[in-house]
Amino acid sequence: MTIASMTGFARVTGTSGPYSFAWEAKSVNGRGLDIRLRTPAGWDALGEEARKRLGKVLTRGQCQVGLSLTRAAGEPRIRVNHAALASLIAAIESAPRSAALAPPSLDGLLAIRGVIEIEEDDDAQVTQELQAALIAALETLADDLAGARQAEGQALAQVIEGQLDTMTRLVAAARDNPARTPEAVRARIGEQITRILDASGSFDSDRLHQEAVLIATRADIQEEIDRLEAHIAAARELLAQGGAIGRRFDFLAQEFGREANTLCSKASDITLSRIGLDLKSVVDQFREQVQNVE
Repeated sequence: MTIASMTGFARVTGTSGPYSFAWEAKSVNGRGLDIRLRTPAGWDALGEEARKRLGKVLTRGQCQVGLSLTRAAGEPRIRVNHAALASLIAAIESAPRSAALAPPSLDGLLAIRGVIEIEEDDDAQVTQELQAALIAALETLADDLAGARQAEGQALAQVIEGQLDTMTRLVAAARDNPARTPEAVRARIGEQITRILDASGSFDSDRLHQEAVLIATRADIQEEIDRLEAHIAAARELLAQGGAIGRRFDFLAQEFGREANTLCSKASDITLSRIGLDLKSVVDQFREQVQNVE
């Protein structure tokens, strides 16, 4: 199973009867799953349908879904209001006759407001067919968005794998650094003690020995190296496992940062300090990338 990114985009278009429509969905990083919808007036019920179908294929991310709906201009359905026309004719016939007035014509009567009605509302069948088409397209939209996020996740996995390779190399360099050999540590501590004794000869030699041992123990980075290697192995297992692993990656990123900081603070040699700083840089990049993992 591969990992998925929380970043993706999908668009599905279609037609049904006199209508054309377009579904669009885009998602970005989010702590949980947050689906926000924008639908035309009268189609709010599709919002719950969208949440249900997207919730089946997504687990995290802020997702914005929009529906645009356009009705093609067609021939209007015209209906004569016969009741209104009959009432109008009856009123005219009962009115007093005048030689100055021409008799009413049919086109004149039909031009009076309310006699001719234009029906624009769709019948039930058109509405049902449109709703079915919109729901079918919504299913396709959810699958396409999930597919886009998985494709982005494949590229993301390669980036993360490269960062883990770099961490592995830097941790190995720290572990094998010549400054960590017992001879190098003794020489470094011996130089420090010599400088202290040259400045003042009143120090107790046994106490100095004890302090030297403490300094050497506190400066040892073996524990940090062991933890970093364990975290790298855990991150590789997560990548191989796939699925919704973003939250666990977030935790590992924090652990990587903690160990890299401790390694830098313990480094008693400039070469180890440089390795630690390089490691912190890669860990920061790793943290940025795993924020995109679902």
